[in-house]
Amino acid sequence: MDKTKQNIIDRAIGILSPRMALERMKYRSALAFAGSYNGGSSRRAALRNWNPYAGDANEDTIHDLPVLRARSRDLARNAPIGGAALNTLVTNVIGTGLSMQSNPDAKLLGMDEQTANAWKRNVESEWMLWCESTDCDAARINTFYGLQALALRSMLESGDVIAITPVITGRNIPYTLTVQLIEADRLTNRNHARDTSSKIAGITLDSNGAPMRYDITRQHPGAARPGQLEWIEIDAWGKNGRRNVIHLFERRRPGQVRGVPYLAPVIEHLKQLSRYSEAELQAAVISAALAIFIKMDADAFQTLFDGQSADTYIQGASSWDGSVNTDLDGPGKAVNLLPGESVDVPSLGRPNANYDPFFLSMLKQIGPVLEIPFEVLIKHFSSSYSASRAAMLDFWRFVRVRRDFMATYFCEPIKELWFEEAIASGRIAAPGFFSDPRIRQAWTRVIWIGDSPGSIDPEKEVNAAEKRIHLGISTREKESIAYDGGDWEANVTQLAKEQVMLESAGLAQEKQPFTPSLPQQG
Repeated sequence: MDKTKQNIIDRAIGILSPRMALERMKYRSALAFAGSYNGGSSRRAALRNWNPYAGDANEDTIHDLPVLRARSRDLARNAPIGGAALNTLVTNVIGTGLSMQSNPDAKLLGMDEQTANAWKRNVESEWMLWCESTDCDAARINTFYGLQALALRSMLESGDVIAITPVITGRNIPYTLTVQLIEADRLTNRNHARDTSSKIAGITLDSNGAPMRYDITRQHPGAARPGQLEWIEIDAWGKNGRRNVIHLFERRRPGQVRGVPYLAPVIEHLKQLSRYSEAELQAAVISAALAIFIKMDADAFQTLFDGQSADTYIQGASSWDGSVNTDLDGPGKAVNLLPGESVDVPSLGRPNANYDPFFLSMLKQIGPVLEIPFEVLIKHFSSSYSASRAAMLDFWRFVRVRRDFMATYFCEPIKELWFEEAIASGRIAAPGFFSDPRIRQAWTRVIWIGDSPGSIDPEKEVNAAEKRIHLGISTREKESIAYDGGDWEANVTQLAKEQVMLESAGLAQEKQPFTPSLPQQG
């Protein structure tokens, strides 16, 4: 409502006392402008023609998704910065894979430490039997670690990815659970039907907005001929409560049912920057193509050539079409000009001295949107140790969030399905697993560990870790995980084994007690 518009009382006062009515409107206008947001004003010149449509989460995204996906994938393939951003995330979030470390609630389960450790080792051994085999992949191509990387990359490029969990027998491992990744394009309404309130972009929702069924094409729409697409319907949950579908995407708004590509906010900027880079590269290549133009003096021409030679010269010079090296693959060439002709060669000014500053300036705008610091995005750490470490720490916070997302919404549901089969088949003993949800959680509690961030100055990092342990704000186990994702107990066992071998070979060294150098009191 316009706060400055006159109401009935204002009009009545205006009839009796125009001056009082004018003062009343003046103060009301000042109050309206003082108490509102400039960003919501339609009077300001900069905002007058800015009237974006306010749709719901799906109305604002679903229609644009096919184009966004195609453009995002093209940038990943052909734009260096687009590909670099995706590769950087996948490498740092997944790397060699998120590994599972069993961490049962021994106290709740009534297990002593020795029994708990033995149970943990058995669980991790069985898990590696499944996850480190390509038989865990329905297509028999990737291990579980490879599926993690593929799922994250597909989600970033396309906005979302589907993982179904079919049971396949007759493989080389004692487990029938497999994972099949399905690209986002295959999730569409059957026969391309229009969206309804209960069925949106291939997903059937219940009254609470929870997915019930997924319509998935048997072939990718881009590989099938028109009219040959077939759909299958997969229930989100089986009759026994088994999870059949994992829909991996980042939800940014309530009610959102499909994900948006990671590069979507910067698609235009990346494409324009890629075009600019190509133009600058082409200009630099063209300017480097050397041509020598030979100009003949008109008066000397008649004395240097006889009639036949002059005709040959003129014929060759006349056939030049103005190009130097159109394919830019051959060497430079010499071009004979007709008598009296000259060539004015413009100064191309390539390589452009302003190219690098402008290009880097644009990346400084793109990086924050993608939550990748400028130094990390271009892999160039030219600042001080403190600045480089700050950039790495900022990026690593983002990586930890993404890693937790992958562990929670991709690894955990699959781990639960694996546990169910392992315990039901008797390969793992877990009394009470199927009868009490709390006991089930106690048995299946795990820690997902990924690659460490590395360090800019290893000596400083190790000294900091030593001080944290000495002050009691960290443990050796936590520091070992943070360093390289290793198992501290396994390290201790290996160190003890190495010590025995050194002693038996007469190479044992005297142990030096550790005394951390703590900061002195000023």
